[in-house]
Amino acid sequence: MSVSGPRTADDVWDRYVRPRRWPEWSPQIRSVDYPRDRLAPGTCGVVHGPVGIPIHFQVIDVSDSGPVRAWSWTASVAGVKLTLWHTVEATATGTRTGLTIDGFAPAVAAYLPAAWWALRRLVH
Repeated sequence: MSVSGPRTADDVWDRYVRPRRWPEWSPQIRSVDYPRDRLAPGTCGVVHGPVGIPIHFQVIDVSDSGPVRAWSWTASVAGVKLTLWHTVEATATGTRTGLTIDGFAPAVAAYLPAAWWALRRLVH
């Protein structure tokens, strides 16, 4: 999926790579336990959502140079594991962010509406 909006790519990227900022734009996230200020490959954390189920995650990669910045992670809950790839790219009118998800198809399908809503808030 891809979503575009007027927020600058630098601001969108900052909102992505600082997990403490995730609740600002992702309504399904209440808080994040993470040991660092910024995402780093190989590190782990926990996302807390509205229903109280902790979602454990591990950052795979962070690439913050080049015209397209990207990061990827795995998230798991109740034995279901998803791998998510995020991109951020400046456009003439703001930013385009992309998301690709790999995992158990029903879980991916169930998450897509919330992901779209969060990404829209991320870039606006």
